[in-house]
Amino acid sequence: MDNTHNPEKREGHDAQEDTKSLSIVQRGNLKTLEHTLRRQWRLGQNIVLCWSADERGVLVIFVPHYFLGNFCAAGDAVTSGDQDNEAFIRGLISGRRRKTRDQLFEISDRLDVAPTFIKLNTALAEERNVLQAVEQLIKRYGLSYVESRAVLLLDIVEFSLHTPFEQASQLNSLSYSLNSAYNKLLANGIEVNFARTTTGDGYYIWNRDIGPAANRDLFYFMLLVVADNAVARAASKGHTVPLIRTGYHIGGHYELYQAEGVNPTVFSYIVGDVTIELARMVDLAQPGQILVGDFNCESPAWQGGEEGRSPIKAAPMISAPAFVSACNRDLGAIQGTQLSGKSISSMACFLSGGDGEAVKPGPRRFRIVDKHGLSRHAYNLQIQMELEGQKLSLGLDGSKLPHKPSSAPEAGSDPGQRTAAPSAEEMIDDLASMLRKRSVKAMTED
Repeated sequence: MDNTHNPEKREGHDAQEDTKSLSIVQRGNLKTLEHTLRRQWRLGQNIVLCWSADERGVLVIFVPHYFLGNFCAAGDAVTSGDQDNEAFIRGLISGRRRKTRDQLFEISDRLDVAPTFIKLNTALAEERNVLQAVEQLIKRYGLSYVESRAVLLLDIVEFSLHTPFEQASQLNSLSYSLNSAYNKLLANGIEVNFARTTTGDGYYIWNRDIGPAANRDLFYFMLLVVADNAVARAASKGHTVPLIRTGYHIGGHYELYQAEGVNPTVFSYIVGDVTIELARMVDLAQPGQILVGDFNCESPAWQGGEEGRSPIKAAPMISAPAFVSACNRDLGAIQGTQLSGKSISSMACFLSGGDGEAVKPGPRRFRIVDKHGLSRHAYNLQIQMELEGQKLSLGLDGSKLPHKPSSAPEAGSDPGQRTAAPSAEEMIDDLASMLRKRSVKAMTED
């Protein structure tokens, strides 16, 4: 199979090609470095936090895998002008891991951990491909934090009720929709370097690239996956093509490489706020529904300033509705894409709005309460597309969405009428009823 059509295999392929482009001396340095990292890693007992180049080799900071949890739990290490421990660790394992020598020893002092020196045959070359290869090695033997990234969750409805053969067919069908959407976007000049992990009855999917454009491209990817799945389902028989429910959210997460035998895997896994929020959102989604989380992110339309002007250092932050609107305006980029041999004549997406009698304009926002009583907000996404004259509506129609709970007083009650004080038994019953209501999962209009 051509690796250019499979981003997951391509990542390992590209890493090998990058290594081949290095000089023999630098390849020898990388082999020595990886051999020592693997030995110190000890099947996942230790992790690497950061590194610094040395004229005779490399300095790295190793800590036991449980160290970070203990360090973040300690509350007595915060002094004036310092970050709290968790914020310090998140900053340390975010982005580039290379530090200056002074920075590395400052980190060592705060963590109270001595650096480890790894001797190399010669100094590392200050070349981009060499430094990138070292960064990738360090991350594979460590833990990373990404503050803001778009993640997609595709969940197969009633997956456990199907036979094992049907389950395998549905997962294979969904996997094909992912690869098909990737190739279709690539043909339009949009490359989504996607990664995925299975949830058992679906997939978490994210773009390995980070930034406003990467978040937008993953949103396009989601639209095509949902469309491809819907077209395939309409043409299928039996239960070979899954009915899915979908969630899209932007947030923070940790990224790690689990042990596979005696080595860390080539592919990463993610866990954090964004995956937890997605799981709880989609758990209450209806079949065929597409939910978008309530997030703030960098504008996908940001270009970093015009030529000849001073560049803007940070992209402006926008809300989820503004993000969807910005993506919708650029959907012409995928017009003409083929689905089941038919071209997409037009496509539009929008968040479900009011029914015309709504006092407040704008999209309807929904409050989702999980089994723990915790809540978050989300929006309902709808897609309208035309395939050579055939119109398709994807997502959940606004008429099928829940409404605001009624707050009207019960019939026969008189707010002004005084009643007798409740008995102890009645108070216990009322309290039990309140606890039951708190544990009930529900989605209501906010």
